Amino acid sequence: QVQLVESGGGLVQAGGSLRLSCAASGLTFSTYVMGWFRQAPGKEREFVAVITYNGRNTYYADSVKGRFTISRDNAKNTVYLQMNSLKPEDTAVYYCTAVRAVVSISDPRKYDYWGQGTQVTVSS
Repeated sequence: QVQLVESGGGLVQAGGSLRLSCAASGLTFSTYVMGWFRQAPGKEREFVAVITYNGRNTYYADSVKGRFTISRDNAKNTVYLQMNSLKPEDTAVYYCTAVRAVVSISDPRKYDYWGQGTQVTVSS
């Protein structure tokens, strides 16, 4: 079965950096678009970033553009999210997700698989 396992979350001060990883198994990784969403307490799950099959194209939410970078290593079946200049409003559970064909990059209902999430907390 498909598994997406996130790691790398934690507590960091504002202005700091974290690198999230998501290891995928049970699927042909290079044939999936990979993405990251996040969900803060009391809020809906929101789009963060997505990367296409070969990593050639990436898309970001306006709120993270210029601070976050999504990348993938198809040889390792892993997608990454480098987060720099973190702000308290970035605090959330971050989820890795996969989809075979993108219909809407920002609609979580359009993705096929999800990880269990990793907590990111940014203190002020």
